Amino acid sequence: MVAKEIGDLPHALENEDELKRRLDGRRLAVFLDYDGTLTPIVDRPEDALISEGMREAVRALAKRCVVCVVSGRDRKVVQELMGIGDLVVAGSHGFDIWSPGEGKIQHNAGADSGGVLDEAKARLKDEVGSIEGVLIEPKSVSVAVHYRLVPEGERPRVGEVVDALLAEYPDGLKVTPGKMVYEIQPKIDWDKGKAVLYLLEALDLDAETTAPIYMGDDITDEDAFEALDGWGVGVFVGHADDPEVADRSTSADYALETFEDVESFLDSLAR
Repeated sequence: MVAKEIGDLPHALENEDELKRRLDGRRLAVFLDYDGTLTPIVDRPEDALISEGMREAVRALAKRCVVCVVSGRDRKVVQELMGIGDLVVAGSHGFDIWSPGEGKIQHNAGADSGGVLDEAKARLKDEVGSIEGVLIEPKSVSVAVHYRLVPEGERPRVGEVVDALLAEYPDGLKVTPGKMVYEIQPKIDWDKGKAVLYLLEALDLDAETTAPIYMGDDITDEDAFEALDGWGVGVFVGHADDPEVADRSTSADYALETFEDVESFLDSLAR
């Protein structure tokens, strides 16, 4: 696995012939992040609405192959936002997985974390809930603290409270940084990459006959790029000159810069 500069990644649409050769002869399975991949990053999470064109592109692709949305959002929220019934959805960074054929796919990750997460949600509400611009997003197996709307001078305070909470529960909680958000999760060995590998196995999509593609934009998506390195294809979504990714390297193989690119790429996979 060789980490690459985002600006050095080949454009997926401009290298379709090469990509098709890598996928040729294998069954396609497509994994999609939601925020920043299918929709723009917005100030308020509830405003991240998928366009009708993108929804139709995903719907058309789902008729050809397995399509799974892997998101940090709650699984039921993702299902409502997508409005498509035949997708596999892995919410809360893969802690909560549902399949149209199997229903809820059970695994043990995060099963015993309810108490400490309830405490974390309550503490965050008390200690940072009154800070201007803070958005606390409780989820079934995590809690997100969004600070995009917080004045710059107040942002360190948010980080200090999160750090103090982690210090109090060093064996129970961890934080996954994202784009202007702290995602507080159970401290277990689980991430989007492990969720994708678990899904491939649970859905009988084994390594020899399946060509998985993962598309994402955030730091949390790097776990999935790494998990599929040497087997599948990782596609980074975003601009290399975006300040929020300027210092990042990636394990993705290709890049798409715009949401129009993503929609066109999904259309090409569905053909």
